[in-house]
Amino acid sequence: MTKYIIRRLIASLPVLAGVLIVTFFLARSVPGDPCTAILGEKATQEACERFRHNKGLDKPIFVQFVLYVKDLAHGDFGESIRFKRPVTQILVERLPTTIELGLAGLFIASLIGIPLGIISAIRHNSSVDVGTMVGANIGVSMPVFWLGLMLMYVFALLLKDTPFWLPPSGRLSAGVTPVPFYEFYGLDLGEGVLFKLGQFFAKLYIFNSIITFDWEVLKDATRHLILPALALCTIPMAITARMTRSSLLQVLGLDYVRTARSKGLRERRVVISHAFRNALLPIVTIIGLQLGILFSGAILTETIFSLAGVGSSLRVAINARDYTIIQGFTVVIAVGYIMVNLFVDVSYAFLDPRIKLD
Repeated sequence: MTKYIIRRLIASLPVLAGVLIVTFFLARSVPGDPCTAILGEKATQEACERFRHNKGLDKPIFVQFVLYVKDLAHGDFGESIRFKRPVTQILVERLPTTIELGLAGLFIASLIGIPLGIISAIRHNSSVDVGTMVGANIGVSMPVFWLGLMLMYVFALLLKDTPFWLPPSGRLSAGVTPVPFYEFYGLDLGEGVLFKLGQFFAKLYIFNSIITFDWEVLKDATRHLILPALALCTIPMAITARMTRSSLLQVLGLDYVRTARSKGLRERRVVISHAFRNALLPIVTIIGLQLGILFSGAILTETIFSLAGVGSSLRVAINARDYTIIQGFTVVIAVGYIMVNLFVDVSYAFLDPRIKLD
């Protein structure tokens, strides 16, 4: 398995190189100028010349690319043109929000979508099956921005002053301040990479609150996460339900399932222990793909619910022609997508003993 993982990681290098090249040159081919987008009315010709010289944008594009790759090889994503801060620090602050949102959305989608798919497959062509699939088609068709606004209207406005009220924006309520785990345990992480990793994990508020036993922060962060996760999970949940149904239907028609039933096994055991286990491969595949999509496609959700994550930051960076943020965030998303797919491929060997990775 180790050799397989190494081969996959090596094979991923050309993919990352392609993503970097396309992102670098495509971002600069978009109409607009960072100087005009950032300076606005103050963007005179002289001011823009100084701006481009200070940011290195007056050099030939291929020279800019080579310099960027050299910095990237040393783990330096450059400095944001708009915010004048290292992109690495912005990633440490923004990426945890997207990870929490994506994992929460995927958890809800799997928790609801898989059982719905199983029920539809068991009761094939019944009213339950038809109703579930109609609901799945509606879920796929609902735009995220519309659903997010409707959820905010219902749970934050109509249900105000009730126990069912949910916060419509942000990650934490005013006055709720989590204590980073490294401060809680008195750890000295220095000021280098280890400290940035500590900051990154501390920004995962749910994880940080669990390991610091701060149940107030855990409750508040979870309540803030419910609405955006529901808005984000609707499409993956519908796709997961449909894939589970179709995969399980194929397995339920095989000979070994009929043999298990003829032996007098209970239907629940036949479905869960025999059929569902062998139907897991396509389901795990689609869940892995959905996780990558959730991480990279949360722009609308984060914007609507005022979450400072990767998606909303990319939107601001694209409008401001902030090339360094666009490049850095895209590379990180690509790495995450590759790692998720690698994890899915490795899981095949555990789900199906017939598959040998080596």
